[in-house]
Amino acid sequence: MGVMLASYGDLNATVLGFTMTMAGTVLAAVKTVTTNRLQTAGLHFSALELLYRMSPIACIQSLAVAYMSGEFDRFDVSSFGTSSILILLVNGAIAFGLNVASFEANKQSGALTMTIAANIKQVLTIFLSVMLWHIPVGAMNAGGIALTILGGAWYGRIEVLRKKKTTETLGAQLEEGVSDKV
Repeated sequence: MGVMLASYGDLNATVLGFTMTMAGTVLAAVKTVTTNRLQTAGLHFSALELLYRMSPIACIQSLAVAYMSGEFDRFDVSSFGTSSILILLVNGAIAFGLNVASFEANKQSGALTMTIAANIKQVLTIFLSVMLWHIPVGAMNAGGIALTILGGAWYGRIEVLRKKKTTETLGAQLEEGVSDKV
């Protein structure tokens, strides 16, 4: 709800843009849940193994979209210099590191936490652009930004309390087990 309010009223919105955004949101959620399940249940893949198995599929998908959108027609390899190749290599290395970190965080925290963090990231991106480029924001947009950030903080507090309670329960069970043996 907060993300929706934060982005309400965009003058450049189109049906195609909305459809692509919704598809991206659904696919991101599916990816987050799938990678979490592959790392925590059944197969127990490591982050590197997930990247090894998913990267070729992602490359094929990216190339297909680039072809269908006409990007291949505008791509000119002859304009590439050494600096362009270096920039691409650095970008690839950063993307690789980000994916490893993301998969490990997903494994440790869970799919729901990752999705909430992604929503907060999107809203903070809006907030940062407002602060840097002085983009006017309506009351509804500001309320959506605040609602999303407060909702994420609330979720974080609940998670911390839940983990604290679980730790205390396990500690008490461990103490009971030790005292029974003594």
